[in-house]
Amino acid sequence: MMRGLLTFLALSTSLLCGLAQALEFKSVGANPVILYDAPTLKGGKVYVAPRGMPVELILTYGAWSKVRDMAGDLSWVESKDLVARRNVIVRVSNAKVRAAADETAAMVFSADKNVLLEMAEPVAGAWIKVKHKDGQLGYIKASEVWGN
Repeated sequence: MMRGLLTFLALSTSLLCGLAQALEFKSVGANPVILYDAPTLKGGKVYVAPRGMPVELILTYGAWSKVRDMAGDLSWVESKDLVARRNVIVRVSNAKVRAAADETAAMVFSADKNVLLEMAEPVAGAWIKVKHKDGQLGYIKASEVWGN
């Protein structure tokens, strides 16, 4: 009985630790990069990721990172080509970016599907403060973007 309880607690703790590490996002750096199907330059080239594209970091293996893109596809990229700056991609048509984190706040601008926005502040609840490349700042619903 006690051994079973200890095993259960050990498994639960490891699962919780894994969840705490989940959903770490980074962005492709200043230049587009090639994503590979294996952690080597000799691997098959999957596609070219544009600068600023957010990716979910799955694991790091030496100088390589396994990442997931917005479509859910997994690939490998050299870790040196990723930056900590956080970007998000709009997932919906005509997302409204507001002056405050409130549905009734004035609209600052709208963003079409697949527009890249920089996170201006860490995620706090259901809204994210974002910055458009033109310099406009506002809040967007976290559910309307990917990369957070």
